[in-house]
Amino acid sequence: MKTYHLASIPGDGIGQEVIPAGVAVGQKVAAVCGFSLEFTEFPWSCQTFAETGAMMPHDGLTQLADFDAIYLGAVGWPDVPDHVSLWGLLIPIRRAFDQYANIRPVRLLHGITSPLAGRGPEDIDFVVVRENCEGEYSEAGGRLYAGTDRETVIQESIFTRHGTDRILRYAFELAATRGKHVTSATKSNGIMHSMPFWDERFQAISAEHPDIKTDQYHIDILTAHFVLHPDWFDVVVGSNLFGDILSDLGPAVAGSIGIAPSANINPEGRYPSMFEPVHGSAPDIAGLGVANPIAAIWTMAMMLEHLGETEASQIIEHAIESVLTGSTDVKTRDLGGEATTAVCTQAIVDAIGR
Repeated sequence: MKTYHLASIPGDGIGQEVIPAGVAVGQKVAAVCGFSLEFTEFPWSCQTFAETGAMMPHDGLTQLADFDAIYLGAVGWPDVPDHVSLWGLLIPIRRAFDQYANIRPVRLLHGITSPLAGRGPEDIDFVVVRENCEGEYSEAGGRLYAGTDRETVIQESIFTRHGTDRILRYAFELAATRGKHVTSATKSNGIMHSMPFWDERFQAISAEHPDIKTDQYHIDILTAHFVLHPDWFDVVVGSNLFGDILSDLGPAVAGSIGIAPSANINPEGRYPSMFEPVHGSAPDIAGLGVANPIAAIWTMAMMLEHLGETEASQIIEHAIESVLTGSTDVKTRDLGGEATTAVCTQAIVDAIGR
């Protein structure tokens, strides 16, 4: 029997509630499909920072390096500034393991109503591909004359041909397996160096894939098109900042950020990839047992697909939709029901069993 060795980092807030839900679903589908999942939990979080002054141990990355994949819950808590928590755990993992492709599916699931009037599942089914290791989220910069009236803040964006080309190629290769259409997010009318460069590389990589339709929009009008014309899109590729913005807007269009999964992929497989729900730590509902577990469960499906367990991934996705199209008694309150995390999770586990 094939065994996958997985690192689990529940993290902060509702991450500690939804990651066990995803683990339970993963264990159930593994039993059905004839493989096994072995989880090793790492209790790294903002509580770790409060106790030790660091989000993870100095050898944390070494501890994670040999796992088949990493399953992360959420990072962040009000007592710790976001730039401290993210740059202390999430971002170092992404960069040390060269997880340069951030993949965020946007799909209106059966059983969920979009906030967009008249839109159904056939209208909203695309993927946001976000460059994950450079771009606007760089460490280059600093402050001069801090605390004085001359205080100067410099934040540099870093775009390399290597980093830009590889994320664009990933997007085109993904589109070749889907609707053969790639949309580029840009802002070359306002950002005069990095975005014209991005546009040039988009044109160069698109020439390698003449069978794939392309278009490009400035980020401001693209956000409007996400709302007005979600049916236009198949694969949308953007820089670190633009991809981040679009991949939160997309799930909102599809009904709830509480269902949104994501993957941080090292496509070459040299390092473990990391999988995380998008919704964050949600301190306002943490500990109440009402968090929607579907994002974490769908994220588990993405992880299993990445590991080659396509059948198991599909079973989980079908189980999610079968539960969502059933009684509101098993929907959490962000989806119009009153179910707890545990009730929703158990319904999906039971659906897999059937």
